[in-house]
Amino acid sequence: MPWTVIDTQMMSRAIQLAQKGFYTTRPNPSVGCVILKDEQIVGEGYHQRAGGPHAEVHALAMAGDKARGATAYVTLEPCSHYGRTPPCALALIEAGIARVVVAVGDPNPQVAGRGIQLLRDAGIEVAVGLLSEQARALNLGFMKRMSSHRPWVTVKLAASLDGKTALANGESKWITGPAARRDVQRLRLRACALITGIETILADDPALNVRYQELGSIKAGLTEAQLLQPLRVILDSRARLPLSAACLAIASPILLVSTVAYPAAFQAQLPSHVSCLQLPAVAGRVSLPELLSYLGQSCNQLLVEAGATLAGAFLAEGLVDELVLYQGMKILGGHGRNLLQLPDYQTMAEIPALTLVDERKIGPDTRLTLVPNPSLSNK
Repeated sequence: MPWTVIDTQMMSRAIQLAQKGFYTTRPNPSVGCVILKDEQIVGEGYHQRAGGPHAEVHALAMAGDKARGATAYVTLEPCSHYGRTPPCALALIEAGIARVVVAVGDPNPQVAGRGIQLLRDAGIEVAVGLLSEQARALNLGFMKRMSSHRPWVTVKLAASLDGKTALANGESKWITGPAARRDVQRLRLRACALITGIETILADDPALNVRYQELGSIKAGLTEAQLLQPLRVILDSRARLPLSAACLAIASPILLVSTVAYPAAFQAQLPSHVSCLQLPAVAGRVSLPELLSYLGQSCNQLLVEAGATLAGAFLAEGLVDELVLYQGMKILGGHGRNLLQLPDYQTMAEIPALTLVDERKIGPDTRLTLVPNPSLSNK
């Protein structure tokens, strides 16, 4: 349908509002809402945290009686079910909204068109599809989890100009500069879960947490108390994690995933924020599809920060939705460690094909965002 200039302006504003909830709403989607009457914004809001009022409720509270006869612009289809909050579709109906413009439908099986139908059954004019791609991009993880029961998987990589992650002796600090490392903190903050392997733990002993002091401008709209740490997932097939690991000392959730049971004595000494999960083995390693199905019960977005073997396994098994590569302005030489460990492909048709969707400078380094594109594979 043809959209007016003001329709587009209002939905753009709703998308801007939704972005404010990027770091605080998981596992719920980020949603924005604007209420317009007589070409004046009378209410606006965004979903701020899971369990709290939805975007429409905030906007209706601001609009008050001015909502009657107004148009509501919402980035995601209003919910139609009772969860931790009442249905937003009913709230719009009760407020007397005359028209609702929805950017994109909600794939959640509990909604999936029911919110739109509820509004139409109440005599409200509903239009769908304005700035749909921009709105969908707000919640790629939520959209994927609702439709496939698996989370959106981002693999983060850092390499030199010649594609190396470390010198032959393992030294890698620092391939990229401080700005790139701060940018990684923002990637972690977006993720519901952060995945690494036991070899990374044994080699580097990382904490794997989001460091609030390194979040830069994000701190202006986010207090340290509001910060949601991602679930730290450690793939430890043979149950080798030492109790001295630095990550255990930080009191935010950790999931240890193995293919064999951890000894009872080991589990008895684990802090209360650590839990264990045993999954089937594939070639002696944790089954990654099984892991994604398990995490897909509650996680929208996963960030993989791991060595060449685990990162390569995600890519080789076709489980990657997005690669984020930080390229440092250094050359490590032919004996350096490779970026990914992949199968010994014999034909060009076998290699993973990627499309560059974003490229930008992060301090002196370059950040490349790439997505798999099977249509580009050589046939």
